[in-house]
Amino acid sequence: MYKHFGKRIFDVVAVLLGGVFLLPFIIPIAIWIKLSSKGPLFYVQERVGQDFKLFKLFKFRSMVIDADKNGPSVTSGDDPRITKVGHFIRKTKIDELPQLLNVLLGDMSLVGPRPEVMKFVEKKKEEYKKVLSIKPGITDNAAIEFRDEETMMEAFKDKEKGYIETILPEKIKLYYVYIEQISFANDIKLILKTLKVI
Repeated sequence: MYKHFGKRIFDVVAVLLGGVFLLPFIIPIAIWIKLSSKGPLFYVQERVGQDFKLFKLFKFRSMVIDADKNGPSVTSGDDPRITKVGHFIRKTKIDELPQLLNVLLGDMSLVGPRPEVMKFVEKKKEEYKKVLSIKPGITDNAAIEFRDEETMMEAFKDKEKGYIETILPEKIKLYYVYIEQISFANDIKLILKTLKVI
């Protein structure tokens, strides 16, 4: 019952309550981003959601304008497209905070498999049939395990190939683990663990 009904109630209540406490923190971050580099406050990208439906994912902009048109779809820590503020907000995961809006809109859940771009989903379409049987989320087992993913990516000369062949298969295994263990208690555990590691 939690998976199909209680999870949505928990998401909305948690986001509304959390947003009140986060607002005084979000405002100065937003000002910092706008003053530090040219471009919009938010980076909006199309991602694949539940049942392969596309949606617009929001992040605080951490890279230069048109970065997605001038480089690979995956990012490493040494990527020159990342702004000075971007390095900080990516390392601390602050850039993910606007996804709370995606949760309110119903595109995402607080906890669930991280949403991917279509080009990567298509490479693992069979595996993603199970992954996308639920809403994607802001955090989960894989997000915690691969919290230093950008540093890991520095080891690959071909970033996208390294991601598809090495990183993504391991993430999918962890997504399956989460799907098999969905519960209110497990979601609380993963949220607290996420806060601890960042």
